Amino acid sequence: MSERRPDPMPLRTRDTLTILVGTALWAIALAVVLLVVRPADPRPVWVCVAGIGLGLFGILYIRRRDSRIRESVPAAEAGESEPRRP
Repeated sequence: MSERRPDPMPLRTRDTLTILVGTALWAIALAVVLLVVRPADPRPVWVCVAGIGLGLFGILYIRRRDSRIRESVPAAEAGESEPRRP
């Protein structure tokens, strides 16, 4: 039986920028809906508001995740068996 190859290193991505762009697009869509379309039904407005809210939550989530990763890297390099927890 052949040996298992090691897992590849995770890709480094710019998650915060991606989420910021998506949130900005939802804000633009909200402006278009409110200023141009002016729907009688408020559902399109709430869809845009939900997109903006989820984008803001995503930014907070990614920043918290990144800070936890940065905290755990020195622990792994120092030879500790388990990363530090706040």
